[in-house]
Amino acid sequence: MSIYFESNPYDPRFEVTIMLESQAFFSKMVDELVEFSEYDPELADGIKWLDDQAQKKGITFYDMVFEVLYKHDVNSKAKDWLKTRN
Repeated sequence: MSIYFESNPYDPRFEVTIMLESQAFFSKMVDELVEFSEYDPELADGIKWLDDQAQKKGITFYDMVFEVLYKHDVNSKAKDWLKTRN
């Protein structure tokens, strides 16, 4: 008795497509937050602060938002890990 596993050959275009879709989704989400900030003064202040920080670092606004969200996610996971460790 033989077992054969069929798998598709690696196609780097698939990864590029997924990456582009993820980037487009992220950009659209950030754009919607910026649009919504017109109705939320606190959000507008936060966006202005992020934009200032991005300019100081010499990165795009989108990169700055990603950096902040990434750091928040890492910190949240670290806190959760510490809670479950004890």
